[in-house]
Amino acid sequence: MDIYLVGGAVRDRLLGYPFKDRDYVVVGATVDDMLQQGFSPVGKDFPVFIHPQSKAEYALARTERKSGVGYKGFEIFASPDVTLKEDLRRRDLTINAMAQNDEGLIDPYGGMADLEAKILRHVSPHFTEDPLRVLRVARFAARYAHLGFSVAPETIELMRTMASSGELLELKAERVWQEIARSLGERSPEVFFDILRQCGALAAVLPELDALFGVPQPEKHHPEIDTGVHTMMVLHQAALLSTSPRVRFAALTHDLGKGLTPREYWPSHHGHETKGLIALKELQRRLRVPNEFADLAAKVMEYHSHCHRALELKASTLLKLLESIGAFRQQQKLDDFLLACEADSRGRLGFETKAYPQVAWLKKVFCVASAVNAEEFVAQGLSGRAIGEAIHAKRIHLIQHLKKEMAL
Repeated sequence: MDIYLVGGAVRDRLLGYPFKDRDYVVVGATVDDMLQQGFSPVGKDFPVFIHPQSKAEYALARTERKSGVGYKGFEIFASPDVTLKEDLRRRDLTINAMAQNDEGLIDPYGGMADLEAKILRHVSPHFTEDPLRVLRVARFAARYAHLGFSVAPETIELMRTMASSGELLELKAERVWQEIARSLGERSPEVFFDILRQCGALAAVLPELDALFGVPQPEKHHPEIDTGVHTMMVLHQAALLSTSPRVRFAALTHDLGKGLTPREYWPSHHGHETKGLIALKELQRRLRVPNEFADLAAKVMEYHSHCHRALELKASTLLKLLESIGAFRQQQKLDDFLLACEADSRGRLGFETKAYPQVAWLKKVFCVASAVNAEEFVAQGLSGRAIGEAIHAKRIHLIQHLKKEMAL
């Protein structure tokens, strides 16, 4: 029995990139061998085991073969006769097809050379057997873009062939969303969507987003003009402002309504804030997007224009904005909303470092308004609906006073 550290831990150790998980491949062992040594099986039909002390994953060396028509899963062949080289060949990228033991690095497919050249390259033609690999490669590109990594042209071409086959449409929604959510947590999430668009996969995975490219906006407010380009710039700014995947998803989807504007009305997009809610709802249904992501995205989509005009809004409208986004129920909702709106403002050509005073202003308005509570009105003998009306009236009064103080 020979044990090798494989995959991401080897790759990231060589890169000097932080990692937590360690995965191992066991060559020359059977299921009984693993059980006798105290390993716990992950499942009945999958040759992966959990170490009794470290809880790390140990997988028997295996080969895989696609089964059925389209993406229907794999037949797994694990046996003591499968070599390390055969096991590594089934992996997606050369930089993920390296192994390490006490004797050193095992690199049968040129992973180290590609690591040094900063290239993401598929290992073999078997890459095409799993369409999810198109999304995985895009995610790795998003993770390592800041280090100068790019996808090999021949791999992009292979991904393009896979995208045009229609197999991406057969992927389970949960698997697609998992890759999207993971990409939103990467260093350069906009690269994920750029790579998908390069290979034609974005139209299959996120047609609502793909529809934004080529749609013009008024040059006065959007010097970059193209809505898709703007969206990628907004996502980039969101990644600079926040590590929250929720905030980044809201930034990504805030302008979906512009993809629904009839061509004859371009470059104007009147009412895009509410039109996009339909597209967002369909996206959520299709990919089973968690409510916590979709709820924030809907609020940012519907009210980001209000946020941009916050310095001009009257007191009653400011209060309605805070109520609509749920700020008084949970302040985090306001903080996340403001981050996404600031990213939208900065995600324009020439506006990347421009101040966005709306954030500080809305936080002041919230601070003043949230100081009003029910106790003082209960003490005055009010009850029921009268308390709510009194709170509302006092909040508007305080916001009006604040606007006078700030000369707004």
